[in-house]
Amino acid sequence: MSRAFLFVLDSFGIGGAPDAKAFGDEGSNTFGHIVEACAAGAGDRAGLRSGPLQLPNLKALGLFHAAHLASDLPLPPEPLVPSGLWGAAEEVSKGKDTPSGHWEIAGVPVTFNWGYFPQEIPTFPDSLVADAMRRAHIPGVLGNKHASGTDIIDEYGEEHIRTGKPIFYTSTDSVIQIAAHEVHFGLDRLYELCAVLRELVDPLNIGRVIARPFIGETRETFTRTGNRRDYSVPPPEPTLLDRLTDAGRMVIAIGKIGDIYAHRGVGQVRKANGNMALFDETLIAMDDAQDGDLVFTNFVDFDMLYGHRRDVPGYAAALEAFDRRLPEALAKLRPGDLMIFTADHGCDPTYRGTDHTRERVPVLCCGPDLPHASFGIRPTFADIGETVAAHLGIAPGLHGRSFLKGTGDLSPNA
Repeated sequence: MSRAFLFVLDSFGIGGAPDAKAFGDEGSNTFGHIVEACAAGAGDRAGLRSGPLQLPNLKALGLFHAAHLASDLPLPPEPLVPSGLWGAAEEVSKGKDTPSGHWEIAGVPVTFNWGYFPQEIPTFPDSLVADAMRRAHIPGVLGNKHASGTDIIDEYGEEHIRTGKPIFYTSTDSVIQIAAHEVHFGLDRLYELCAVLRELVDPLNIGRVIARPFIGETRETFTRTGNRRDYSVPPPEPTLLDRLTDAGRMVIAIGKIGDIYAHRGVGQVRKANGNMALFDETLIAMDDAQDGDLVFTNFVDFDMLYGHRRDVPGYAAALEAFDRRLPEALAKLRPGDLMIFTADHGCDPTYRGTDHTRERVPVLCCGPDLPHASFGIRPTFADIGETVAAHLGIAPGLHGRSFLKGTGDLSPNA
């Protein structure tokens, strides 16, 4: 046992989910299609990037091997032997949303059905809007439909400033999102409104209420800030985070991890805005982590800025920027440490619509004492959390199985 580092590249799927068709996502493959697009020139953008996708550090950890394992999509042959344990995992949860993926990674698959809002306009029940107006003292709402977060701010932001009405919208996830101006509406007031909505949508089994603050005075200058806050339903049973906390370990949650788990089992929350700032904060947390601790980071930009917006060059550039920084994290590993890179779902930027996509995810493990081997395709994301649990020497959970031989042993299962 030493320390564990669990890094989620939000939405970085690798295709091949056996139930993708049931989710309307047959053929989706976030990584594979980005590779293809870049090879064909469709990943080029002047001043941003060009040419084939370059991920030498993730490749060395087995990313291309995991992608070949997970799906039939043709990718360049990869003779390099990965420098750690590698494989893929498939999701058993009933949703393809952020909480479902993260909870399953932490050992708790979602076996119930979330509530969702219909595609019709207006989207939200009249009674819900009326109760929100009455309890939060707002003059009304704007939007009230399915929408992209940036598009709806462009559409309604100026009217929001004039009228004081917050912008309500949703997606195909189990979520209600509320956008409001940090100055004209007030950040604390937005948080209070979201807390009210959290109570109101509990009977509807909605997974998250998300505060989406922005600044700027005109459509051309509106920008979402890093003060997003998620009001999530708590997981239905103890997660890896709870079990570590109960065992006296420190869980350092970077980015939106604390929000995703409703701040259950989290010892420290460290916020940052954007992948590079999140990486900076993660490096600091790695220095602070002690024996038996977990540093858990979500790198949100892949999903929020590029996957949902179907931006192939942006996604590719973000992957390359992340890859360039990996040596900084790898250099901080000590004997006995375990570092895992994975994802919570897909969000194929070449796919139709703007929704998440049901995909298998890569699971790339590294550490000074780790053998070089594949553990194949794991039948549930919960195996990731159980591997961390075994490595850190706590009792196993109910839903997954470690792919390490024994507690604290960095050998693969036979």
